[in-house]
Order: sequence, then C-alpha cells, then structure tokens
Amino acid sequence: MLYYLLYPLHEQFIGFNVVRYITFRTFMATFTAMAIYFVFGKMMIRWLAKKQFWQTVRDDGPVTHMDKRGTPTMGGILLWISAFASVLLWSKFFEPFVLIAACVVIAFGLIGFIDDYRKVILSDPKGLRARYKFPLQLAAATIAMLVLFDAIGLSRELALPFFKGVSPDLGWMYVPFAVIVVVGASNAVNLTDGLDGLVSVPSIVAFLAYAVLAYVAGNSVIAEYLAVQYVPGSGELAVFCGAVVGACVGFLWYNAHPASIFMGDVGSLPLGALLGYSAVVTKNEILLIMIGGIFVLETISVITQVVSFKLTGKRVFRMAPLHHHFELKGWSESKVIVRFWIIAIILALASLSTLKLR
Repeated sequence: MLYYLLYPLHEQFIGFNVVRYITFRTFMATFTAMAIYFVFGKMMIRWLAKKQFWQTVRDDGPVTHMDKRGTPTMGGILLWISAFASVLLWSKFFEPFVLIAACVVIAFGLIGFIDDYRKVILSDPKGLRARYKFPLQLAAATIAMLVLFDAIGLSRELALPFFKGVSPDLGWMYVPFAVIVVVGASNAVNLTDGLDGLVSVPSIVAFLAYAVLAYVAGNSVIAEYLAVQYVPGSGELAVFCGAVVGACVGFLWYNAHPASIFMGDVGSLPLGALLGYSAVVTKNEILLIMIGGIFVLETISVITQVVSFKLTGKRVFRMAPLHHHFELKGWSESKVIVRFWIIAIILALASLSTLKLR
C-alpha cells in the first residue's frame, strides 16, 4: 500500500522514487515482517500457552521428543500475520500474481488451522483426516491454477533447466501438473516440520532463491539475457517471498533448539503451497526439486517407507520422515538440523547456478 501512497509523491520529493524499485521493497518487506515477529513473538507464545495450544508428540517417535510436550504450537499464525502485514505495506498488492498468492496462503492456512484445531483443541491425534484434507488441498490449488492459466493467461510452456530454448507446451495438462506441484510442495514442507528449526532455514533459503527467480522472470532485460521465460508482473512476487523470509527468520528466533514455539500445520501447509505457487509463476517447477531438495527427500523417505512396508512388510528406514531415521541412528537433534540446513543451502546455490548454464 505504501507504493500507492508514496510513489506519486516522487515528483515533489525525489527520495520517494526509491519505492518504485522491487529490490528496495523486497528488502523492506523482509525487515518489516522480521520485526513484527520479533516484537510480538513472546506475546504470541504466552497467549498460546494460556490457551493450552500444546504441541502433540508421536508416542512412537524418538524418546527425546517427549520433552517437547507442553510447548505451544500454531506459531504459524503470527508468521502469516507478519508476512501479510509486510506484503500489504510494501507490495503492489492488487497485482494479480500477489492477490492469487494471498488467496493460496489463506486457503491452505485455513486447512492447516482446521487440522491443528482438531489435534490441539479436540485432542484428536490424527487431526483432519486425509480423505478430507487432500481433496480440500486439491480444490484450493485447482481453483488458483485455473485463474492463473485461464483468466490471467500464464504461459503453458514448461521450462527445463540446462536446456536453452527447450520449452514444451503442455497445453491443458499444465493445470493438473501445476496443482500437483502446489499440493505436493505443501505436504512436503508439512512432513519436514518435525524438529526445532528444521523447516525454517530450508524455507528461508528456498524463498530467497524464488525471490531472485521472480525478480529475474519479471525483468524483460535480465530474462532475455539469461534466456529464461519472461513473466510480466511476476517481479512483485519477490516482495511476497521477501516478506515470508523475514517472517521465517522471526519465527526461527523462537523456534531454534530448544524451541519455545512450533509452527503447526497452519504455518507449514501454506508455506509449502506458496513455494509451489512461486515455482509455477516463475516457470521454475522442475528447479523446485533442487531448491526444495530437503522437502523432496523427506517426502520420498515417507513414500518409500510406506510402499516398502506394504509390499514386503519391511521398513527401509528406522523411522520416517528421514530426519527421524538419523535421530534413531544416534545423531543428536541439533546435528540433524544443522546438516539438513547445510544441504538446503548447497542445493539452493546449485539451483541458482543453472541461470547461467542455460
């Protein structure tokens, strides 16, 4: 909103001209969201504790996780309040890509809230059943993708990293493909959210990468130079990504081991959905496999474990998702977390290097 208020004043005072730059507004969005979580984080923790919104812990999980009982959860609520406040202040909020992103976050956030409500308030350890949760996710993603491709007219050409000029047109198949990307990313981030700070840093790194990709895709000169698809208006998504980065940093301050608060599904489900949405808008869906490599590995470990057990009666991992496997092998929680962070950073840097390899 500040863009609409301040930029028209640049003719009276040239200093306001800085508001027109996406890079400036992205940095400001990051710091604003971060500051909001820093300021209100302790207040949120006290409020959640007063309401007895305690984290539920798996009885069959690592013994060390029993200490996490009694820790407030649903900290994702403040994460998204911080991000939205920042986006409202610093983005061109009425740009179509930003509006749809906001709707995706709200829809998946509501699904996550219902899941958390059932677990925390109704004491139902299974939360929102998959037979309801998954169709709701599919419906929300499908509506968003139909608007994106049919109403806005986003290109249906799929960009392939490392292959300059190779962009197959998926036609009508792009919508279901994009829905799978959004829903898959949402659940992948949700599965990863199992250790203190484990999901925060990979999310920060991933959204930093997509902030860069959104800026590149939205700038015709840079997009042409780097041989990537130009997506007019997508640059504003960089501001949204920056706000999420700031909110995640603020959350990490209180979520670092030993955590004082947990994210909950209300935070992780929309976090993954927005990541998938950013991949679709910037035409970097395939690159999401690298950028979100930690989330992908965690998801593959769960799928592998389930399939193996059903077919052979044997488990490939000591426990899934993957981070629990390493804990049961004797790694300390902090070692698992930091090593996963390192892998996330390496994968994100490697993914960005593909911009010059096309």
